[in-house]
Amino acid sequence: MIQETIVTTVNSSGTAHIAPMGIHVSSRPKADEVVILPFRPSTTLDNLLSSRTAVINYCDDVRIFAGCLTGRRDWPLKPAEKINGQALAAALAHAEVELVRVEEDPVRPKLFCKVIHSVNHAPFQGFNRAQFSVLEAAILISRLHRLPLEKIESEIDYLRIGLEKTAGDRELEAWSWLMTVIDAHKKEKNA
Repeated sequence: MIQETIVTTVNSSGTAHIAPMGIHVSSRPKADEVVILPFRPSTTLDNLLSSRTAVINYCDDVRIFAGCLTGRRDWPLKPAEKINGQALAAALAHAEVELVRVEEDPVRPKLFCKVIHSVNHAPFQGFNRAQFSVLEAAILISRLHRLPLEKIESEIDYLRIGLEKTAGDRELEAWSWLMTVIDAHKKEKNA
């Protein structure tokens, strides 16, 4: 199963990096293991291989997902509790993980991590359709240079339906950031 999260890592200088990332979790007995699959090149990959730790942040503020993909990475952080790292202040929960092993791949290595500490900060109230639309649009943005523009536009048209019916201010703001990136991509392709 893939869970959409925000992964925070730190480099050797202690500078935090925030990145939206789908992590793989198991419903099998090894529930304390997560797999992170960052594409190369990736700051998350470099930091995780260097520090061997990360924080998995579970968050319902979709602005953070959209923001990270549109150059807005300045989100409040707080120190992790058991590892040298940073957690999102807005996280509803977070898990602190240690890198256990790596399956090398030239495009997308598999980083197997063990959860060593997890904390719940606030209850998860569920996503509305607009939040889902923003998350899916953010995933499309992360693949702008891998997917045909027609597919992206078709998906965005469908996602816009749920957004228009259920969005609040946060979702509308996040959506506008993502649409700005898509518009710039279209102009670049048509230039």
